[in-house]
Amino acid sequence: MSASLSSLPMSSSSSATGAARPRVAIVGAGVIGLALGWKLAAAGCAVELFDAGAAGMGASHAAAGMLAACAEAEPGEEGLLALTRESQMLWPGFAAELEAASGISVDLRTEGTLTIALTADDGARLRHLFAFQQSLGLPVEWLNPAETRRREPMLTRQIAGAVFSPEDHQVDNRKVATALKIAAARAGAILHEQLPVRRVASTGGRAEGVLAGETLHRADVVVLAAGAWSRGVDITPAAPLPVRPVKGQMLALAMDPAAPLLSHVLWAPGSYLVPRKDGRLIVGATTEEKGFETALTAGGQLALLTNAWRALPGIEELTILEQWAGLRPGSRDDAPILGPSPEVEGLIYATGHHRNGILLLPVTTALISALILRGERASLALPFGAERFAPRPAAE
Repeated sequence: MSASLSSLPMSSSSSATGAARPRVAIVGAGVIGLALGWKLAAAGCAVELFDAGAAGMGASHAAAGMLAACAEAEPGEEGLLALTRESQMLWPGFAAELEAASGISVDLRTEGTLTIALTADDGARLRHLFAFQQSLGLPVEWLNPAETRRREPMLTRQIAGAVFSPEDHQVDNRKVATALKIAAARAGAILHEQLPVRRVASTGGRAEGVLAGETLHRADVVVLAAGAWSRGVDITPAAPLPVRPVKGQMLALAMDPAAPLLSHVLWAPGSYLVPRKDGRLIVGATTEEKGFETALTAGGQLALLTNAWRALPGIEELTILEQWAGLRPGSRDDAPILGPSPEVEGLIYATGHHRNGILLLPVTTALISALILRGERASLALPFGAERFAPRPAAE
């Protein structure tokens, strides 16, 4: 049976209504950890966050900020769609609340997303994907080459067609991380940076805090939200989580903010391009199984630039502002791990989001907050529990 939070011992912290709230330790201060810290502290919990590095500087910093539930819907990932679409719906309200709490704009842009085909073969593949997305009832529209260039005049003339996803938007993920850090602090959460958690302490199958350095920080609830580093945290007697790092190289180019080459998020064969309000053009991303290595390679950067140039030839004149690599937290099935540990009472997982960490931020925050504050495990989260990775008994 999954762990329940209804019987957890409560600390003396209380909500505005006087109800006792648990003490919460959050392992990982990326956007997921920071958002949970903000919401739980605002609800009256005593919250401490721990990060081995600087808050918001892992995958949260490296991401592109796309909210592409429709454009990224592919065969084999139908089970993830309800979660991504729910989170997409939550994003406008989440962004507005975060901006009010922090005083920082997160630059939610609502131009939508274009996925383009450059050759006849690309076009056939995109038609197949479009039909699949339509079969799921997604709001997508086929555009002919003329219609595509009307929306984005600077695209190459060699276009075979495009799919327009009007509900796939973007945010500036780095601004989101900054805003969340401010909001969490204002709500009363305590942040420990450059302080790795060695293990989750537990007694009799119940979490009692985290060991960071040589100090036991006591807590009633521990949330493991350490992204690609989640497997490195000792959670014995719970089984290690099947989370691995998936490397992605990216770069940023400088457009003229007054005359940008691109206004929509663009998916092209072999790359995507994300225009920012300040004129930056984010180009990404490779997908590499290289462990925790984050070195940039000539081949990776060349492939990104070449594929982006084929779609948007004007980029050859742009200045390169920044080049980087990040580590996505990929689970065994590349879907998130959300909910209680089956083995340790009071240990909660919020990790394994792979390429969807920014997209799934609002729904993850809502689901895990409801679990901690009210003991509610929503049906939307059930397919993503850690128990799906448990060994299955052999047939007799």
